[in-house]
Amino acid sequence: MSLSQIFTPVIPIIIKKILMLAFCCYLSTSLMAQTAPQTLTVKGIAIDSATDKPLGYATVVLLDAKTKQSVKGGLTKDDGSFELKTVVGKPYQLTVVTMGYKNKVVDINGTEADVNIGKVLLTASSNQLKEVSVTAVRPIMKQEVDRISYDVQADPESVALTALDMMRKVPLLAVDGNDNITLKGSGNYKILINGKESALVAKNPSDVLKSMPATNIEKIEVITTPPAKYDAEGLAGIINIITKKNADQGYNANISGRYNSVFGPALNLTANIKQGKFGVSMFTGINHQNEFNSDFGNSQTFFGGQTISQKGVNFNTGDHRYGFAEFSYEIDSLNLLTASLGSFYGNNGQDNNLFSNTYNNDGLIAQQYEQDETGYNNSLGVDASINYQLGFKKKKDQLLTLSYKYSYSPNTQEQNNIYSQRLNYFQSFQPDFNQYNKAGGKEHTIQVDYAEPFKAVTLEAGGKAILRNNFSNFQRSDLDSATSQYNLNPLYTDNFNYQQDVYSLYNSYQVKLDKWTAKAGLRLEHTSINADFSSVNTMVNQSYNNLIPSVSIQRSFKTSSLNFGFTQRIQRPGISQINPFIDTSNPLFISTGNPKLRPELNNTFEFTYSNFAKNSFNAGLSYAFSNNSIQNVTSIKQDTLANKQIDTVTSTTYQNLGSNRTLGLNINTNVSITKALTLNLNGQLSYIWLRGTFDGQFYQNSGLTGNAFGNLGYKFNESYRVGIDAGFFSGNVNLQGKTNAFIYNALVVTKTFLDKKATISLVANCPESKFHNNISTTTTPQFYQSSYNLNPYQTFAVRFSYRIGKLNSEIKKEQHGINNDDTKGGGKSGGNSGG
Repeated sequence: MSLSQIFTPVIPIIIKKILMLAFCCYLSTSLMAQTAPQTLTVKGIAIDSATDKPLGYATVVLLDAKTKQSVKGGLTKDDGSFELKTVVGKPYQLTVVTMGYKNKVVDINGTEADVNIGKVLLTASSNQLKEVSVTAVRPIMKQEVDRISYDVQADPESVALTALDMMRKVPLLAVDGNDNITLKGSGNYKILINGKESALVAKNPSDVLKSMPATNIEKIEVITTPPAKYDAEGLAGIINIITKKNADQGYNANISGRYNSVFGPALNLTANIKQGKFGVSMFTGINHQNEFNSDFGNSQTFFGGQTISQKGVNFNTGDHRYGFAEFSYEIDSLNLLTASLGSFYGNNGQDNNLFSNTYNNDGLIAQQYEQDETGYNNSLGVDASINYQLGFKKKKDQLLTLSYKYSYSPNTQEQNNIYSQRLNYFQSFQPDFNQYNKAGGKEHTIQVDYAEPFKAVTLEAGGKAILRNNFSNFQRSDLDSATSQYNLNPLYTDNFNYQQDVYSLYNSYQVKLDKWTAKAGLRLEHTSINADFSSVNTMVNQSYNNLIPSVSIQRSFKTSSLNFGFTQRIQRPGISQINPFIDTSNPLFISTGNPKLRPELNNTFEFTYSNFAKNSFNAGLSYAFSNNSIQNVTSIKQDTLANKQIDTVTSTTYQNLGSNRTLGLNINTNVSITKALTLNLNGQLSYIWLRGTFDGQFYQNSGLTGNAFGNLGYKFNESYRVGIDAGFFSGNVNLQGKTNAFIYNALVVTKTFLDKKATISLVANCPESKFHNNISTTTTPQFYQSSYNLNPYQTFAVRFSYRIGKLNSEIKKEQHGINNDDTKGGGKSGGNSGG
């Protein structure tokens, strides 16, 4: 027995005890704390200087006068009054901030126990107030006219979790048992990074986000009614991840890392540099995924016929590297040059062992084999862009932007398959084989944007050209038992090219009044497609036009708002759906794409109520429908040799089928139960109707789906915090079947020290359950199929973070740029977020 076999079962037990000991230490430290020093109480009333009326729900912050760090913060009451408490003994600055007014700063010497500063008069500001960077009192959520934003940096758990973990907390988003992200229960969306489509998350966004700490992210926007300036793709909406970019003259940097009991070590570095007119904001990281094994299997019953039973073990390991940098050069006050460069590389190794049995009606074995598969999957994503922004002297916000972006995202997959223990599974029919597929895409994008604000109206217009070349070069070589040589199999070998060019024009207007905001626009898109194989003539030659409207209206009240939105969205199939490569790694259950897929058009209506007073609350109702839905479908076919039936094979692909209708309700709330205890709840419930005809058979399916996530956090003092996360995901409803539900939970204990520059966290994910069993079922008139995949879910992790430098303001960047959100997102990935 090896050392790893001896110690591996013991490690989780040791880590559990360490976590429990650390947690007890934190509690005892809090309870044994010495008597607090004398308290300083600061009182006052925020008043409108022109009307002499109180200003309710203004942000009030006490800053350390020397370090400018936030000490205490809160909101004024309805009558404008406020009261903040901290310790006596050093000078402070009181800052009062609210939308539409100039900031008010009051110096406090900090030597007296009670300070009543009376009326704090605020004067109206002619310029719209920029977002205040005071972490202690920043609202976590914000409802805008066409989107909801989640401030990751305002969430105390951001120092301990990955970017994928944070997705569970964002309104309308959920993460299922296979780490797939859904938006309103749908995988048909687009992910942007800093408003731009990115090859980094083109195929498997979960792989990138689980590698990245949440500290790299400023906020996450869920754009439910995308305006006309965005490409018309993404049926359910757009997820926009905005990374941190803080810089003034000088630099700052943050180094963080983790070790996870299952998913191994990771290291991340972020840095911001600003010198004169030049600025750089970047992050980079690396992680190694330890090898782990997971069970999987399939069972299939043919009605009135045979039964197939498969069981196997999958061994996984991998390495991931990522980096992203944005550069800014302010030529002068009217001319700005920016650029960005990003890359992601993932190398995942997989070894599978599968045992397959086919039984006759009498229970006797009709066929048997064992399959050993070794291989790898390499993913690469590269983005490079350059933008020039021109301002105008008469109007500061009148802008003309010219942009170019290049993206490259290849994916290489190679597998070697060897068979043994054959029974009625002949070498002549299914020999040992190797298969290879290199698929991906190259994109060139050119864009021009113009924006001009008037008194109450903002005009936006522009044009764009995306020149996209998707490709798939695949081959299979079969072993000749007589010569022991691998020979190319022409039936599974070809080069596929898919040229897609999209040209678009857009025009939109936003009207902002005292209590009303409205945004409306039109986008005209022309799409041209040419697809061909190297061995045959052109298969696909399509062109079509789409005129896409979007309307968003917001009615604002004192602390709440009502929003209505309507938009049409188009879903063009991505490379994973059109790729004709036939994956025969499991020869009884094969899968392939469909190059003849056409785009899907979806209509979405949204109605949302938001209240962001002391405790935030958001509730929304939505209805969406499409009549040319892209569905994943399964059928059976007979493989023959010399006109003699040899095998029954299950084939899975994509088709344009029937209708997809969804009625959804979502609710999110953040509650401060006490000053130390906070509660966050995020839930979504949908009813789905699916109808379509496939392979001559009419199908319909419907059902209730939903998810819920909750976080309870308690802050013992200025440096200790405990958070408990819990979530439920009901599973999906598909045209021919469904997936199962799962429950998620986590415990996070965090300690900050060294003047809040350093943080260490202990994380336990699903400590009560070592594995999660993901089950999917398919039902057709010919057969019933059930598949399972047993993924590791019990993980323990230690995370650390250390910050150096001090910077406050933001690196200047262009306000408009390239957003290629026009192809299907929401790819699959395996594994766990890793804590």
